[in-house]
Amino acid sequence: MKLEVGQSRLGLERDQLITVRDGKGVRVACLRGTLWITQENDTHDVVLGPGDVWMVERDGLILDSVNFQETIRVAASTDVSAAYGADLVLFSVKTLDTESAARLLANHVRPDALIVDLQNGVDNVARMRAAAALDPIAAVVYVASSMPGPGRIAHRGRGDLLIGDLHGRPAASRPAALERVADWFESAGVPCRVSDTIEADLWIKLITNAALNAISAVARCPYGDIVRSAEPRETVRQLVEECVAVARADGVALPEHDFVQMVWRFAEAFPGVYSSTAQDLERGKRTEIDALNGFVVRRGVELAVPTPVNQTLVSLVRLREAQYEREAPAQDT
Repeated sequence: MKLEVGQSRLGLERDQLITVRDGKGVRVACLRGTLWITQENDTHDVVLGPGDVWMVERDGLILDSVNFQETIRVAASTDVSAAYGADLVLFSVKTLDTESAARLLANHVRPDALIVDLQNGVDNVARMRAAAALDPIAAVVYVASSMPGPGRIAHRGRGDLLIGDLHGRPAASRPAALERVADWFESAGVPCRVSDTIEADLWIKLITNAALNAISAVARCPYGDIVRSAEPRETVRQLVEECVAVARADGVALPEHDFVQMVWRFAEAFPGVYSSTAQDLERGKRTEIDALNGFVVRRGVELAVPTPVNQTLVSLVRLREAQYEREAPAQDT
């Protein structure tokens, strides 16, 4: 049997017991087999099957921000039906789960609910529309954060959004709804602006991610190390130029801008931050490489635009993913 406890993966023999102390806030996921959970002083046991997830209840979510530290009480659920009745749904699953999560959500969300897609990548809205006939609002999220432990979020910089509607919506434009969503974020202290160029904004974020995330993951280094010497800076330049070439060939109206300098400055502004791709690999999880550099490579093939440096990084990240799978404990049913 295989399971995840917090950020660790464990392989258990049949009928093997383990004890987790101070488990409040720990996320337990059963990946294979059947897992029986007994909590101290609780007469109700929990049984998980493959794919089931359970969270040990805790007093709140600890947010360690650059501006404050606070424990926030939240109502958490692993049941997607909890979304029913919500006016606003923030869609933030990993891109690997976009279609499956969208199909589940479609069965439990009100027709007039507003869904904001907060994921990395540029094609998630189209994938959600195709998979579940949902009508999400596209969003670009700029934030430097990590989860150093169960129930704890470390916020290291920024935290602002751009939102807007992409082309291809079957319904009429909805400027009032977009402004309402922006107002909700602003009232919560989160800067949010409605953009008329959200497709280009998504690509600009993708350029930054594709230029830094995979290098940070493969080299196991923070952003600052990437731009500290000439050789990796040149690799960043080549990645950026490939991404820009694909975007322009795809008809994306990118502004006239020095995107290489933009990425270098971004990395210099957050020198100690490790990419989400790096964090996923260190936790033994599959990454979003297919939605980042992988998307650039696939679109480049379709548009006859060479992307050799992006392809190299996709291959290296997948090698690291495969290495983890080979080193994972043997499974037992």
